Amino acid sequence: MRLFFFIISFFFYGVAFSKDSDPKTFEFYRKKYEYFGEDDGRAFLYLKPYIKKAKAEKQNEELFQAYKDAVYFSKSINQKLQYADSCIDAAYKSNSDENISSSYVLRGSVYYGNQKKFKSALDEYLMAYKYSKNSNDLYLKNKIAYHLGVVKNYLGYHEEALELFKNCVNYFEIGANKTDPKNENKIYNNQKGYLNSLHQMTICYRNLKDYKKADSLINIGLLKTFNNKDFSQERSYFLKCKGIAEYNNTKYRSAITYLDESLELLKDDFSWESLNYFYIGKSYMALNDEQVAISNFKKIDSIFNKHEFILPELRENYEILINYYKKNNDREKQLYYTTQLLKADSIISRDFAYISLKIHREYDTNTLIEEKGKLEKANTWGGFLILCLVMIAGGLVIVLVKRHKKEKTTTERYIELEEKLRTANYNNPNSATNSKSESNDDKKSQITQSLKQDLLRKLKHFEDKNLFIQKGLTIQKLAIQFETNSNYLSHVINEQKGMNFNKYIGDLRIRYITRLLFEKNMYINYTIDSLAKECGIASRQNFSDLFYEINGIRPTDFIKNRKKELHNIESSSEDDTPTVKA
Repeated sequence: MRLFFFIISFFFYGVAFSKDSDPKTFEFYRKKYEYFGEDDGRAFLYLKPYIKKAKAEKQNEELFQAYKDAVYFSKSINQKLQYADSCIDAAYKSNSDENISSSYVLRGSVYYGNQKKFKSALDEYLMAYKYSKNSNDLYLKNKIAYHLGVVKNYLGYHEEALELFKNCVNYFEIGANKTDPKNENKIYNNQKGYLNSLHQMTICYRNLKDYKKADSLINIGLLKTFNNKDFSQERSYFLKCKGIAEYNNTKYRSAITYLDESLELLKDDFSWESLNYFYIGKSYMALNDEQVAISNFKKIDSIFNKHEFILPELRENYEILINYYKKNNDREKQLYYTTQLLKADSIISRDFAYISLKIHREYDTNTLIEEKGKLEKANTWGGFLILCLVMIAGGLVIVLVKRHKKEKTTTERYIELEEKLRTANYNNPNSATNSKSESNDDKKSQITQSLKQDLLRKLKHFEDKNLFIQKGLTIQKLAIQFETNSNYLSHVINEQKGMNFNKYIGDLRIRYITRLLFEKNMYINYTIDSLAKECGIASRQNFSDLFYEINGIRPTDFIKNRKKELHNIESSSEDDTPTVKA
């Protein structure tokens, strides 16, 4: 079995020790538990005297190492966090920025790896980043970059995350391919880092719809982890990705096989477990085995109830369950899963608002400042000036090429959106009607047909009069205005609009402001903050993200293209005006 030193994060960071061991030394205690598995309480028979000895001798480096190992062997989350706290305290006492940085990564890994608490984990990773700035430990720096990339990937910043993971793969691959028996631990750590970074790159490419590159990385991952028990967890990740790829290629039986195999190897990772169940369920649904599909979708709800975490991608799970029980006239379960969907939306929205602001303010901005400082410092070194200029020039060429591609895509999307606006093909979602037809669902629903028609009439008035731009509007407040209860209103909106209340209001607001930008030129001179407030959205970032989600283009790009178009029209009119010659 491979020798390694246990640390809680996705790969382990060990220190090589001498072979000669005195029973009273710190090495004696470490060697007693170094082959134990994660959460193995037997290790504490040796860790407790190890910790006691380090405290007595005031050996803070050893105390730091002991607490770090204790996190790995602790069984409960609370115990892991307690030892992680002690590890940070010992790191500060050791006066080592590298130890402090490493201890924050450790605690962040407990929050992320064991609980998927992205908010708490991000706080720890940013502290780790802060203390690693002056470090020469490239392994530690790439480890932090990996974790920050995971957060960016979760937020949907896939291109930014991809750049971080590419750098991580390049670094870890070099260490992973070395063959040195004396540094077996480092090689193992780098292999873990390489495979986990490769897995995250695969996710990035899938979300960016570059399936060819994603498939290529999946095959590499499966090859690297074949028949290797040391990397069974990583193999489960690539099997998951392979199963999703097979589903996207309509190979549903094959998808189920890969996803089931992934579940067999997967250990203590409820987020990827949920994703496996989701695509297994969708595969069975595509094979018309509805009962098995629904049973898999229900497993996701059980995991959500236990951990109060759900990947944004799995939001569709609840929409499927709602529609299924609606079709089967089970109003009780339809209402239950509608409530669960609202809860999931609330958790996702809450986390995204905090995490997005925090990572951009404390990581992205600091990274730019660091790069600026490096460039300024480089300018003082005359010998490197030409090299720096060449690198900058090369970077500018890449940026210009990327910008050209982005502008071309943005222009195409603007033209497509403009066409919709000109042809009145830019309507509110499933506009409310006053149809008097009575569906079978309505007859058996708790909502009477007359109440439903009354709510639809009020929704139409609500849309026609643009009442949705009220600030702080919630379904409870609107229900009071409509003189009904929020459950009835939520049911009608979900049924008639095909979306939940928050998405419905967001959709109305964005379409409203888009029409104003297109039809009334004064609005294109507004700031993004002003436009957000104009349509009732409190957050600039939320407004920009919603605008992009609905229109396929950022508001700044839409305004830029609209101004350019108006300028061209004005210039063309002036050119067509005949001049009078003397």
